[in-house]
Amino acid sequence: MAETGATSQSNPWRWLVVGVPYLWLLIFFTAPFLIIFKISLSDTAIAMPPYTPTFEGFGAIGDFLSQLDVENYFFLTEDPLYINAYLSSLRMALISTGLLLLIGYPMALAMARAPTTIRPTLLMMVILPFWTSFLIRVYAWIGILKPEGLLTLLLQSIGLYGPDQQVQIFRTDYAVFIGIVYSYLPFMVLPLYSALEKMDNTLLEAASDLGCPPWKAFWKITFPLSLPGVIAGSMICFIPITGEFVIPDLLGGAETLMIGKTLWTEFFGNRDWPLASAVAVLLLLALVVPIMIFQNQQQKVG
Repeated sequence: MAETGATSQSNPWRWLVVGVPYLWLLIFFTAPFLIIFKISLSDTAIAMPPYTPTFEGFGAIGDFLSQLDVENYFFLTEDPLYINAYLSSLRMALISTGLLLLIGYPMALAMARAPTTIRPTLLMMVILPFWTSFLIRVYAWIGILKPEGLLTLLLQSIGLYGPDQQVQIFRTDYAVFIGIVYSYLPFMVLPLYSALEKMDNTLLEAASDLGCPPWKAFWKITFPLSLPGVIAGSMICFIPITGEFVIPDLLGGAETLMIGKTLWTEFFGNRDWPLASAVAVLLLLALVVPIMIFQNQQQKVG
């Protein structure tokens, strides 16, 4: 009976621990989302803020519904600019995530297979770029990739380029891919390293004793066991890359079309807050819904 009483007294603390993450989501996710959703149902106005407020008062249901304006969402489905921006963002995010996985997986595997004495050093080298401002690191790539930049000087010095030739990468999609892969690589390596480090290496030894070649042991043992890290790293990278704005704006050209740049233009260039809010709401739904479906399937499998 005493144990039961002690357990019941500790329940409030357990509810507090569980409630803190939900409170965090409520304040920093749900509340801003509802504000943006409210603005997306408004009309543009020449005022400050530049939209006509909605949901004013609690009148009849007809008056309430008459305030809702979904014209912005219909406009997004009709204008090819926004459709192309969404598709281009998803394409660049998929390609970038694939490149990050191809580069980050061997790095994480090498770190996990390295002697335990040097693993902290390798881990610190992966985290080291975070000690510098994100903007400074992106600006550094401008100095490297621009036609008269360090990359051109390097290729000219080793004879691959002539004195009058220049590398034409800056302001292209290739420069955007380089900037994204460089900036997001630690976010891919760290989850992969966490998954690979926990793997039982005796499984590989047993496979080798049974005559399994190394490449087959990798696909049959190592890669399946590292799938949680692969999925976590891919989601951590794919979601922010889809809405990336800074890297496409600084390294990309006029033809680099991503939804983050379009969103910024609508908010600060055209000052069309309702339309920009509708763009943000659809982008959020496009990213959140697949994640929720995936988590639901994972719970069913578990």
